[in-house]
Amino acid sequence: MVKPGRVLADPARERIGTPATIVTFIRTAASITLSAYAASQGSKTLLVVALLVHWVGDSLDGQIARMFDCETRTGAVLDILSDRLCAAAFYIGLAWLDPSLSPAIFVYLAEFMVIDGFLSICFLAWPITSPNYFYVIDRRLWLLNWSHPGKAVNSGLFAILLLVTGWMWVGLAIALVLLTHKIISLSHLMKLGMPLSGAPLPHLVEAEERFGMDLGSASLAEGAPVRP
Repeated sequence: MVKPGRVLADPARERIGTPATIVTFIRTAASITLSAYAASQGSKTLLVVALLVHWVGDSLDGQIARMFDCETRTGAVLDILSDRLCAAAFYIGLAWLDPSLSPAIFVYLAEFMVIDGFLSICFLAWPITSPNYFYVIDRRLWLLNWSHPGKAVNSGLFAILLLVTGWMWVGLAIALVLLTHKIISLSHLMKLGMPLSGAPLPHLVEAEERFGMDLGSASLAEGAPVRP
């Protein structure tokens, strides 16, 4: 289990310019630049360096966030999006250098960038700082997706296998297994429900007047539950 930091979100602490997000920006820029240069030079070695920069930087920004007590939901979302950008740069570069791996790569990217990306940002529906603390909501989902072993299996295994073996069919099988796993995780998440934020909607009545229709302001005023 990840050592607890700022488990509960605090809106007053939200900002972009923290030491952790600065590391996120730097490691993302470095990784995608290296991936692009590696593809242009036909160098798989440089591509591996780009992947290592991504992995080391991804670990470092989280450690810095906890060390300097600057964990924010803003930083968590930026980290999630940056991870997908770095992964896309690396895998597209790998497909460019070795087109035979493309079927496995693009199935994996569909899983990682779309389904896993959606799963990862769903933590925003709860008052927690990042998906690293999803165990306070559902331990099984956290264990399979955001624990250290879960992250390693979901991201590291596939890349290492392709780089070391170059076996497209094995890679495709693993990508399909991961895709199935993420679909099951998504189904479980939907069963949990997606709680609605209690944040105010200051222009809801104005929108009702503009469009001449009931958009739910009466229900909010009465405190009745509003379903998505």
